[in-house]
Amino acid sequence: MTYSPANTIWVLLGAALVFFMQAGFAMCEAGFTRAKNTGNILMKNLMDFCIGTPLYWLFGFGIMFGTGTALFGWIDPFIMGDYSEVLRDIGVPLWAYAIFQTVFCATSATIVSGAMAERTKFSAYCLYSAAISLFIYPVSGHWIWGGGWLAEMGFHDFAGSTAVHMVGGVCALVGAKILGPRIGKYGKDGKPKAILGHNLSIAALGVFILWFCWFGFNGASTLHMDSDEQIGSASLVFFNTNLAAAVATLVTMLFTWLRYGKPDVSMTFNAALAGLVGITAGCDAVNPFGAAVIGACCGFAVVLAVGFFDKIVKIDDPVGAISVHGVCGALGTILTGFFATGISTMKGVFYGGGFHFLGVQCLGVVSVIAWTGIVITAVFLLIKKTIGLRADAADEVMGLDRSEHGLPTAYAGYAMMPESTYEDAEPTVIASAAPETEEAPRKAKEKAPDAPVYTRVQIICRPGSLEGLKAAMNKIGITGMTVTNVMGYGAQKGKPEYYRGTPVEVTLLPKVQVDIVVSKVPVRQVIDTARAVLHTGHIGDGKIFVYDVENVVRVRTGEEGYDALQTE
Repeated sequence: MTYSPANTIWVLLGAALVFFMQAGFAMCEAGFTRAKNTGNILMKNLMDFCIGTPLYWLFGFGIMFGTGTALFGWIDPFIMGDYSEVLRDIGVPLWAYAIFQTVFCATSATIVSGAMAERTKFSAYCLYSAAISLFIYPVSGHWIWGGGWLAEMGFHDFAGSTAVHMVGGVCALVGAKILGPRIGKYGKDGKPKAILGHNLSIAALGVFILWFCWFGFNGASTLHMDSDEQIGSASLVFFNTNLAAAVATLVTMLFTWLRYGKPDVSMTFNAALAGLVGITAGCDAVNPFGAAVIGACCGFAVVLAVGFFDKIVKIDDPVGAISVHGVCGALGTILTGFFATGISTMKGVFYGGGFHFLGVQCLGVVSVIAWTGIVITAVFLLIKKTIGLRADAADEVMGLDRSEHGLPTAYAGYAMMPESTYEDAEPTVIASAAPETEEAPRKAKEKAPDAPVYTRVQIICRPGSLEGLKAAMNKIGITGMTVTNVMGYGAQKGKPEYYRGTPVEVTLLPKVQVDIVVSKVPVRQVIDTARAVLHTGHIGDGKIFVYDVENVVRVRTGEEGYDALQTE
């Protein structure tokens, strides 16, 4: 067999990019969950690939691409059989194609970890991840890509909206339902409570990594790059992939802005992935207009689906994997039946093809949902009845990093809310508040009438307001301040704040505590200036507390009173 260098390089490059998607999923899932489970999430994403790789080598590849029957390939341990029929039209070595398919298998398995995050036993996770890679994904993959019955009917799923993403989404749905919600997710009245992810920066990085790698996921699925026609096809795939993701993101941003009063950050991140998942089935078969419409539909769908599962069905999905991969995977596959132009498939409904192709797409989606749902339900129930699926309540509250891995924190050496001091003046200026005794008021009365008065103004505000507050205090003559990062409790009333469409009722939020001691600068001026800088009219603007101070002492020189407040 003669190999094509261009095709081989293209497939291997695509495999490398799809492998790097594991990093994107790891970052997304870690960022959207709480810090106490970060190590557990990262470990699961690593093990998805490391468990799936040998199992797919042992059995999965043969089941998927063996020419057995329309329902099942063959059992071919270690990929020893003859796959010349599969490879003839591709022009790449067997092992290049095998690694390309291996990374797709791992992607399907890793989707499940996000939906079942923060309360699943690690041992149980390893078992069901193995089941997905061993036979759940390969069997339905054979139907679609291995010459099975759906392929014979003309079902089109170019890079895996159904074969990869919907399979992972269905497994996530069943697993999250059987597992149950996280402790504290739902109140006694059944209403969901927002549980915020601990690091949106990491989540955003994960989204950008996935978006970048999706060009390999979809683009390299052309498998060819050695003719003008094939180069043109890959170029269209790239353009459609990017366009659908961008449109989905814009639609979700605007939709959440109108619906909740503010554009929802985490939901908008999900929308980019929703658009990517949705266009994956038909990125080679639709034109850019169709890609844009598919992206827009996924942008609306992901918001509605997250709310549906969270509030109506009451399935706790911390990262939105069910909505992004399950719902949008199915939606994108079905919409291909409407928007296919006939370039690489039968024509869709809107291009004169009638409803036959749409019917095949719908049949494929329903069949894969049925296969995946039935088998993964059996797997989860078997695990639940044997080693157990869910971590103990005490372990869940503690965090799976510690209970499952003996890891005190994923951020050793870095405090999530570090204390720090910002001072424009000498850092040895320390204010001592008057002790709470009867002697303090008496001493204050004994002061000379013209003795200076010291007042401590304590300001609690958002971390993002600190720089503006510092600049304003400097302008009115404040010589020093001490700033501490704190966690604050507030029984907030007024306009609600939303996280992923759920009102935020978190009791502890990150705040900044600013302490200032003043003498000559009027206290009222400090208060009015702080209010002017901090006021937005929204929940969480902060509070200002005013205290009498008995004295101020500079440690290094022993100076007291007003002199101790001055810079040197």
